[in-house]
Formats: sequence, structure tokens, C-alpha cells
Amino acid sequence: MVIIDTSAWIDFFRRDGQLEVKLAVKGLLEAFEGALCGPVEMEFLGGARPSEMKAIQSWFNLIPYLSNDQKIWRKVANHFSLIRAKGFTLPWNDLLIATIALEKDVAVFANDRHFETMAEHLGLRLYRPGYNGIFNPDY
Repeated sequence: MVIIDTSAWIDFFRRDGQLEVKLAVKGLLEAFEGALCGPVEMEFLGGARPSEMKAIQSWFNLIPYLSNDQKIWRKVANHFSLIRAKGFTLPWNDLLIATIALEKDVAVFANDRHFETMAEHLGLRLYRPGYNGIFNPDY
């Protein structure tokens, strides 16, 4: 299972989005390996045009949803502190997504360099698609 980050959804839905990202999201969805979490849904839908909301929600209704409880916030705060002690200040929402992924033992597919920093310092697994975006179970 792989959480598809907001950055990847943006490319997926954009007409001029990066083709390799579009193919990778498509590959995850076709393999039934793509997942959604609250922060991604909030971030993406919060930035969507009202005319696009229904179509996006239709996609999101088909994808497994990884929930969390209130204890996640303490873990996010610990991750934020650890990352900051190493000299990085990252967006809270990205740290929340990464912490959910770590808690659920899943990878993240993102087109956002913040996740590379979290992979290096928190042990977050990043998804790397196969050739032509096909699902890569060995990511």
C-alpha cells in the first residue's frame, strides 16, 4: 500500500502534469495499491476548484483510506523536533503524512523533496514506480 501525496495528485489531475507522475499514480490505482489519508484529502480538496470537487471526490471514494487517532499528533511533534534538530524545517502537513505512513507501515509516493528529507532522517519509505509507471512491488 502506498499513500499518494498531494503533490502527485496535483500532477495526476493537471492537464500539463508530469507524465511520469501521472503514469505512476495510474499504476498504483490500477494495482489497487494507492491509498489516501486525511491530510492529503484536506490539502488537495482544499485547493481544488468548486467545479472539480465532485469528480475528485468520486476518485477519492474508491481509494482505501488510512485513518489515525489523536496520538498521531505527539508522534508528529516528535518527528518535527527531530527533523528540526538536524537543521530542517518542513511543513507540518508533510510530517503528518509521513508519520501516518510510518505508523501504517506503508510507503509514500510524492513529487515533493520534503519527503526525501524525511526518508533520510525518519526512515520513511518512498515509492519508486516501475518502467512506464507500472506498479513496482519492490519499491
